[in-house]
Amino acid sequence: MSYSKLSPEPIASTLALLGRRIGERFPDSGLRGVAAELALVAAANTVVLEQLRKPLWWLRSLTALTIVALVSLVLWAGLQLFATARGGEASLAEMLQGIDAATNLLILLSIAVIFLVSLEARLKRRTALGMLHRLRSIAHVVDMHQLTKDPEHARHEVAPTPSSPERKLDAGQLARYLDYCSELLALTSKLAALHAQHLSDPVVLDAVNDIETLTSDLSRKIWQKITILDVR
Repeated sequence: MSYSKLSPEPIASTLALLGRRIGERFPDSGLRGVAAELALVAAANTVVLEQLRKPLWWLRSLTALTIVALVSLVLWAGLQLFATARGGEASLAEMLQGIDAATNLLILLSIAVIFLVSLEARLKRRTALGMLHRLRSIAHVVDMHQLTKDPEHARHEVAPTPSSPERKLDAGQLARYLDYCSELLALTSKLAALHAQHLSDPVVLDAVNDIETLTSDLSRKIWQKITILDVR
């Protein structure tokens, strides 16, 4: 077991345990469903990471064939030019026309090689960004669940109004609920960080950093509420 990098399995087991803890304490809460959904996303995230780790051999084979065609074209054009110049069978205009046609084909094949070389990175980037988008969405869902959890109401310092949301949690239960929200955000951040270990794509790294910043900011708001509950 490596202690220098994150692994999907410990994160998944921690998430499963957190889901059971939430279910045992708040069996009818929507937060339990969020934890279950995040567990499913974590399983899908592991599959995606395996896909990102493996080379796309079909694409690399196609790239290699294109490079071989490019090199063959260069050699063929060089041999044809040498044979024509040596035999004196063509005029200067015909030689220049042949060189121009070979150059255009060479440029097209070069562009194809550049496109194919970068295509694998772009395909993996799109796959990673799709998963990171799901994780970002879950972070916002967790934030929605803690949004109406007001510590002042739990301490009975603010009288409810007819339009106030229903609040059934006492101060101790609310502190535990908010703590679970913070843990879900932390695990969401770790699931996103796994992508930074397998891809050095700057776009993916920026997306991972955005999620880490988002979850950190949301967790900071939650701990401010927990701090208020701890004040006696």
